[in-house]
Amino acid sequence: MRQLILDLLPDSPPTLDNFVAGGNGEAVAALTGWLAGQLEATAFCLHGEAGCGKSHLLQASGFVYVDATLNPALSGVTATEPLAVDNVDALDADGQVALFALFNQIKADGGRLLTAAPQPPAHLALREDLRTRLGSGLIYRLQALSDEEKAAAVAGLAKERALKLSPEVIAYLLRHVSRDMRTLAMLVVALDQYTLEQKRPVTLPLLREMLQTD
Repeated sequence: MRQLILDLLPDSPPTLDNFVAGGNGEAVAALTGWLAGQLEATAFCLHGEAGCGKSHLLQASGFVYVDATLNPALSGVTATEPLAVDNVDALDADGQVALFALFNQIKADGGRLLTAAPQPPAHLALREDLRTRLGSGLIYRLQALSDEEKAAAVAGLAKERALKLSPEVIAYLLRHVSRDMRTLAMLVVALDQYTLEQKRPVTLPLLREMLQTD
């Protein structure tokens, strides 16, 4: 994308409110209840394929967020605050030992540990004692939105801004930009701003112009 579109994209941090649940209503409701202290469990694990929204929800939790792909040993991570560890399947041997100890401390302190991985804990290539600990809590699978659900969500976001997007424009967005809902939502905002700047309605030529590369 051109620098213009990057400049137009607003700062939109992940929240529970801007997560498009689709068929994941039960999982999101359970997570919301657990975060509010309504469900008794030390650990909560979300699992599912890439792009289903696991990282969004972990970052939206308000917990201290750690991505194990960037910090596989969990260096410097403590249990002084509620902890969200993404991609636990990427933990190295030291990281697995560290998370086991963190879990025990969090449980003893009455704290909370939120994790995410492609598979449920029992299917992860982790230490048996860590798999057992992670699997002792609440476990929910997230499903990626279908193209129809994404299209409906984009149309709904556009309608909220009184922005008219034809089915052809929405289909083009789904084909040519990142398909995660957070990016699509930010692009709806950017497209709204761009069409106001250009004083032109949203058409495929306008959208291609906004998305064109240098």
